[in-house]
Amino acid sequence: MVDLALAQLPRQAREQQPILVRADSAGATHGLVNHLRAQGMRFSVGFDLDSRVRAAILALPADAWRAAVDADGGDRDSAQVAELASLDLQAAGWPAGTRAICRRERPHPGAQLTFTDADGWRFQVFITDQPDPDLDRLELRHRQHARVEDRIRAAKATGARNLPFDLWRRNAIWLQLVLLALDLVGWAQALLLEGELAVAEPKTLRYRLWHVAGRISRHARRVRLRLQRTWPWAADLVRAFTRLDALPLRC
Repeated sequence: MVDLALAQLPRQAREQQPILVRADSAGATHGLVNHLRAQGMRFSVGFDLDSRVRAAILALPADAWRAAVDADGGDRDSAQVAELASLDLQAAGWPAGTRAICRRERPHPGAQLTFTDADGWRFQVFITDQPDPDLDRLELRHRQHARVEDRIRAAKATGARNLPFDLWRRNAIWLQLVLLALDLVGWAQALLLEGELAVAEPKTLRYRLWHVAGRISRHARRVRLRLQRTWPWAADLVRAFTRLDALPLRC
């Protein structure tokens, strides 16, 4: 799946830009991180809080923790980060240079604590091979991978909620169609749209753009699409078509 995702990137971006692959704890497998290392890519993946990790967290001195940051660069309320330097990840088979970083945070009011919480703190750990010394930036960069939840929600709004069907092959075909639709929406937002439309939900895009009524006319060997001038987002759709027409045929 990683290779399929990377194949969608423009060749210039793959060859000239550093690539970081982020994932939750499902991505913490030796097969994945070794494959990424072999391809020259960095990784940042969630890590389970097993007994070794929990012991390393609880053994940290108070001065090992530093304030976590929000996307705007300010301190994140009641959240701190620290590196679990005592964990010998290389001995456990992880690539050289792999680091474990922990974030602890006070749960929001009313949240239920779990057995992995201690002293009122909730812990999350990830491993990465990024050499950046700023732990708060590394943690923020990893935490921002949670936007994948937005894509899951978008997939459900694009047809994934219709699953499952009665036959496996029908599920496979439908899932491919959903993923294709998500790709088209994602690239359209990245390349053609701006402002709130660039981050809008599929339902919003369907109402404002995809389902806009239009009329096709032909004159002087040219095909014209005529839109309702009073439609509030008609100009956005025209700009999107103009940008689409200006894109190079090959990336």
